[in-house]
Amino acid sequence: MKRIAIATLGCKVNQSESAAFASGFEACGCVLVPFRAEADVYVINTCTVTAKAGQQSRQLIRRVLHEHPTARLVVTGCYAQMDPNAVLDLTEQPLTVVGNGNKHRLVEAALVENPPDLVLLMGNVSTKKEICPLPASRFPDRTRACLRIQDGCNNFCSYCIVPYTRGPSRSLHLASVLDQAAVFSDQGYGEMVITGINVGKYGLDLDEGYTIYSLLDRLCRDFPACRIRLSSIEPAEVNDALLEMLDQHANLMPHLHIPLQSGDDAVLTRMNRRYGRAEFAALIRRVRERLPGVTIGCDVLGGFPGETDAEAANTYSLLAELPVDYLHVFPYSRRPGTLAASFSGHLPGPVKEERVRRLRALDAAKRQALYRTNIGRTLQVLVERRQAKSGLLQGFSENYLPVLFAGSSQWIRRVAPVRLIAVEAGQPMGIIAEDLLEESRQTR
Repeated sequence: MKRIAIATLGCKVNQSESAAFASGFEACGCVLVPFRAEADVYVINTCTVTAKAGQQSRQLIRRVLHEHPTARLVVTGCYAQMDPNAVLDLTEQPLTVVGNGNKHRLVEAALVENPPDLVLLMGNVSTKKEICPLPASRFPDRTRACLRIQDGCNNFCSYCIVPYTRGPSRSLHLASVLDQAAVFSDQGYGEMVITGINVGKYGLDLDEGYTIYSLLDRLCRDFPACRIRLSSIEPAEVNDALLEMLDQHANLMPHLHIPLQSGDDAVLTRMNRRYGRAEFAALIRRVRERLPGVTIGCDVLGGFPGETDAEAANTYSLLAELPVDYLHVFPYSRRPGTLAASFSGHLPGPVKEERVRRLRALDAAKRQALYRTNIGRTLQVLVERRQAKSGLLQGFSENYLPVLFAGSSQWIRRVAPVRLIAVEAGQPMGIIAEDLLEESRQTR
């Protein structure tokens, strides 16, 4: 019985794929152990979306090689796909490297008896026509399961390495999506996060008559007891059909994450983003008018090559004015092989850091405003765990607020009705609505 340890860096797609690896290993009679434990095989699912992510991937590889020199190491993910030679240069120890287009072969490759010192399963991911079949029987140690419906991207934003590491957009066949959703539902997961590299393109490469909108509608209808959450969707794909479903289906969570990247038209053009400042602003206001209770998040990059002070100020002012609730802020990271890497005008680190700092301060202010707005509301919180530091239960509400409250462990993995009563040290705090009613009865 081989002991398997899996580490996952990066996005929800990687998390979903690692869950499939775990299921595959368990089906072969292996036992999963924590990554810091002794194992026979260590799997690292890497990321390279930023230079920092690539550095973290290298550090984790080196650590395993140093601490567990006799174990088999399997490296996969976007860092391995982008530069397998850089992975090979880290060691002369036995190693298996699996490209993103061959992840369905990872478990078999990891468990081969008496393998050669070097196993390379790479290939040209840009020629892939089918998504890797990676079914998962469960999502280890999670209350929410990520349902991967799509892989790859055709957008080629000038700063982004992902189209080169993930290949073209490829969708999971409808039957496989429904089968995976049924598995997660039967396992008792309270929420499925619909994820992919560019989920809005779901189905366009298939001949099944389904799009992201009809798929969401089907999932909501077929699994009414399970919360369905969309992970992220491009601005062009937020349309009336999606807003209608958010309004119609109680189990489609009122939460949209819509990447912006820049609020300046010239920068958006250099980024190869296919919308302008005014178009994005109109979209956000339309969503807010149609669905006042929906939580809206945005991605934004600070310090893109050639970004002037005025262009950075345009981004800040747009986000400050718009009714968005939180920001995911990233400094621009030069990725070799992307168009933006060859641009002139790369900004010094301190300039990027200051722009990112200012945007993150805006994010903090917007989150606090969101939390305060929800005080007094009873939210439906999917409880994930008991927080070690405070001893309180923690989970996410339907509109994606991270809530802490006192309660019995019986609520873990269940949806609790929680009245938000305060924001303490920046953290939303609540009380189970049933407890609140009981207190009211006793005072009467």
